[in-house]
Amino acid sequence: MSANRSIYIVGLTGGIASGKTEAAKYLEGLGAHCIDADAISRALTAQGAPLLAEIRNEFGDDVFDESGALNRAALGKIVFASPEKRRKLDAITHPTIQRAMLDEVEQSEQAGEKLVFLIVPLLYETGMDVLCDETWLVSTDPELQKERLMRRDGLSLEDAENRIQAQMPLDQKIARASVVIDNSRSIDRMYGELQGLYTQLNRRVSRME
Repeated sequence: MSANRSIYIVGLTGGIASGKTEAAKYLEGLGAHCIDADAISRALTAQGAPLLAEIRNEFGDDVFDESGALNRAALGKIVFASPEKRRKLDAITHPTIQRAMLDEVEQSEQAGEKLVFLIVPLLYETGMDVLCDETWLVSTDPELQKERLMRRDGLSLEDAENRIQAQMPLDQKIARASVVIDNSRSIDRMYGELQGLYTQLNRRVSRME
């Protein structure tokens, strides 16, 4: 725990379709306070949100539907096929998402909470891991990850590979993670591992008070 704050921050991340979202939902069920970057991103790019003007200015009308809502599938196809386009989108969205997450951490600390999870798909890529006291990585077999992604999002093999390759290689994430949670097996085994880890974490945080 940082000397200048009283709340312990755990970063939870994982490759796309690794099971990170399911892990976060399970932790919430155990009572964990999770701040989800994806949920904040969706709110900040919902119809009428301020970021949409910047996105339209950069990517044009083709990534919006007739009602003015963001067509996330169309935008995703563009940015995952072009590192340059992806960097431009990140420059528009990431600073605002990060500020919103930090505001929520501060509010949680002021409310007297002692532990919070930051659920961030690109935790290491964006440098948000430096804000965390420790990081948990949900990992899965690369071929299983690809299969899950294609099935979940209805993607072609090429599109799935583009999305996976847009993220930091798994071995690099594993090397940086405090805890690696294997989701290549049954979901119940992951739940069991998470429950044990969360129980131990709460004990450690309680001793820090």
